[in-house]
Amino acid sequence: MEKRIPVEKNQDYIIDITSETSEGMGVGRIEGYTVFVDGALMGEKVKIRIVKILKNYSYGKLLEVIEPSVYRTQPQCPMIKRCGGCQIQHMSYEGQLHYKTRLVKEALERIGGLRDIKIHETIGMDEPWNYRNKAQFPVGMKDGKINIGFYAPRSHDIIDTNTCMIQDRINDEVLELIRNFIIKHDISIYDEKTGKGLIRHIMTRKGFKTGEVMICIVINGEEIPHEAQLVEELKQSIDNLKTVVLNINKKNTNVILGEKNRVIYGEGYIFDYIGEFKFKISPQSFFQVNPVQTEVLYNKALEYANLTGEETVIDAYCGIGTISLFLSKKARKVYGVEIVGQAIDDAKVNADINGIKNVEFIQGESEELIPKLYEEGIKADVVVVDPPRKGCDEKLLEVIVKMSPKRMVYVSCNPSTLARDLKYMNSNGYEVKEVQPVDQFPQTVHVESVVLMSRL
Repeated sequence: MEKRIPVEKNQDYIIDITSETSEGMGVGRIEGYTVFVDGALMGEKVKIRIVKILKNYSYGKLLEVIEPSVYRTQPQCPMIKRCGGCQIQHMSYEGQLHYKTRLVKEALERIGGLRDIKIHETIGMDEPWNYRNKAQFPVGMKDGKINIGFYAPRSHDIIDTNTCMIQDRINDEVLELIRNFIIKHDISIYDEKTGKGLIRHIMTRKGFKTGEVMICIVINGEEIPHEAQLVEELKQSIDNLKTVVLNINKKNTNVILGEKNRVIYGEGYIFDYIGEFKFKISPQSFFQVNPVQTEVLYNKALEYANLTGEETVIDAYCGIGTISLFLSKKARKVYGVEIVGQAIDDAKVNADINGIKNVEFIQGESEELIPKLYEEGIKADVVVVDPPRKGCDEKLLEVIVKMSPKRMVYVSCNPSTLARDLKYMNSNGYEVKEVQPVDQFPQTVHVESVVLMSRL
């Protein structure tokens, strides 16, 4: 017998919101039937209108908050309902930190089967606004008008904006200047559908400790009309501008950056620091977007590694060597492994810049290369992993178990894949000692975690 669905489309209901999803939606129930409500917070009583019905759940539109959560607040950004960047600005910052701790805890319990683990409260920021050191703005045309901003949720519709509350304020000046330059010289805008037009994206990077600014314009061509004039206008208006780069991307693709850069001002890179370490950053460099919290994250990873100066450490998915350099302070030897060749080149440069001699960077897939290191007799006392959102390849986890390091430190940007990988390690002789979530991305649903595991 088919289960009765107790709601009707376009009808209004009053429900209690009893939980929240990992995307920040409120969850309520009507006669046991699940309703997801965007913009509703746990603990609220709300009035909703059912807008979509599926077999096991439905979606409701928030009409009125009857009893608000203690964590409800007025969003600061006027674009909040249209832009897809900040999902939980309507939640106070205290509420955001509790929400992220809960996300990690629930994932570890539900997916990893891990209960009664020491999970600390999420470490937040003193100032959770304007924290991003990198911004990527798509450029498009709509109704004869240039749109520069961010994509609307689940679409490629560009929400035109003059400012962003989580990006560095330097972007406001950069976008206004380039927008006016495009209009003044009637420069064409790229059209995804036809593949025609020149300007595709505007990317900025800023060194938070050095103040150095990079502007990268992604183009469907080799040059911009009047580019010498553009450089002069940027130099006159943008404080501490160090370089302007044209990134050539002629492919019909969603990938933002092409492989080729043409430097039209400066050296093509900037520098910044995380802690005491100096890093060279080029347009394609992977560099954490929140340097303040990255220092918190890496210091916690170093604390969990508990190095005495005698250990050999393997840093899997090492990127441009940021964690490796932190670990080098207290390790005998660090091996950094990364699949992206450009990242390994940058890592070697960063080691040289900082005078670090006890780190060796090797290009290759962690799951392929680390077993080879093991076969060659290189055995890690401590393994650190910082994988992409998809988590660790099981082949890598298998070889870590074989290598039998005393400790494993897992840095994660995805609680779900973290829980899956911890479940594997927990069933293969490793105990989760403690978990420290860190808020790298205030106003959004994303959270980083650092986990300490010890061999039983």
